[in-house]
Amino acid sequence: MSGHVRRTVVVAVVSIAAAILSFLSAGPASAHGFSSTVYAKIIAGDEGHIRTALGLEYDLLVVSAADSGDDDALFQAGTAAFEAKDTPREAGALNTHAETVLRYVTDRFSVTSKGVACRPEQVTDAIIGWREGVPYASLLLDWTCPQRADEHEVRSGLFADDEGYVKGTKTIVTYEIDGRSGSAALDAANPSFSTGQAWYERFGEFFLLGAEHLLSGIDHILFLLALIAGSRRPREIVLAATSFTLAHSVTFMLAALGLVDVPASIVEPVIALSIAVVAGWHLWGIWRRGGHATDLDATGRGHFSLDRSGWIRLGVVFCFGLVHGLGFAGALGIDESWSWTLLWSLLVFNVGIEVVQLAIIAAVFPLLIVLRRRTPKVGLWATGAVSGAVSIMGLIWFVQRVSGS
Repeated sequence: MSGHVRRTVVVAVVSIAAAILSFLSAGPASAHGFSSTVYAKIIAGDEGHIRTALGLEYDLLVVSAADSGDDDALFQAGTAAFEAKDTPREAGALNTHAETVLRYVTDRFSVTSKGVACRPEQVTDAIIGWREGVPYASLLLDWTCPQRADEHEVRSGLFADDEGYVKGTKTIVTYEIDGRSGSAALDAANPSFSTGQAWYERFGEFFLLGAEHLLSGIDHILFLLALIAGSRRPREIVLAATSFTLAHSVTFMLAALGLVDVPASIVEPVIALSIAVVAGWHLWGIWRRGGHATDLDATGRGHFSLDRSGWIRLGVVFCFGLVHGLGFAGALGIDESWSWTLLWSLLVFNVGIEVVQLAIIAAVFPLLIVLRRRTPKVGLWATGAVSGAVSIMGLIWFVQRVSGS
């Protein structure tokens, strides 16, 4: 390999770590703060009525509604309560300014029947709960529809990009109306759906949702990069990725179906810790070998077999994969009874995650293979730099999530 090519490969590998760290330095501890998720459950009410339960990220709702309604009092009261982490005050701020909040929500979230808008009415006061470690406001709305129909359309433009607070808001809708039940994922590109929607349209949305969730979940990507950096051969990364995939698929399905429920206050810190541990495992291996690339021969093709440490690493990856699956399910946030439609939606969501995971491995791991085979010493220290950066980020996130900062 020429000196120019060698430098190019080294720069490419190290730039991955630098780009990640520069990107993360602006992000919050949750690593999911660049977008938001709205949760909507729709059920049939009394004759001519539709009931929706909306879950919206509290601080975004406060600033967005206050800005839209030019309501400085809501902004002051809501942000003060949020900073104080005072749940009763947070609910009080929303309920005192219920008109402003309701106007903001219903201007951007609507239900129509045969093309005619249904009229919304707030049923109870807003209440505050928690999702993914952040406060969420729950609003219960009844919609009076002027015409009976066997099909309804739901449209959501909540927390739009042009409001300037977040990018790429998703609205996860679950429904049991019109004799049908299912799920749908709405965003700026697909802002509406009909309860008469074809199955392939719904599944396509969930595939994209799974792919986008992995791409926007920087903590999951860092965990994957830690696996890549610490794997010496294609077979090793395949085993590690397979272990991770099997583990997170099991807990994702169990949690999404409501069979397992672990608080985000436990899941999120453990995910951060898993990043630090798996990345640190490679650093420990470098230290144990005294900084020598003893896993490679002159051609980089030496015999491969998993030693005791390798099998332990796979076990650790599997255990942490179980926790990451809970994180995937928490982000999806589906809360509905069992159905085959739900099961297939979840499977397609998981396939979307796996496709992106494989794409990242296919893009990054060959670079490391080339570098290790041509210049083993440089390759070892390049992966050490990546692992060190990832491990530090994991530890920072762990401390932040445990402390709640």
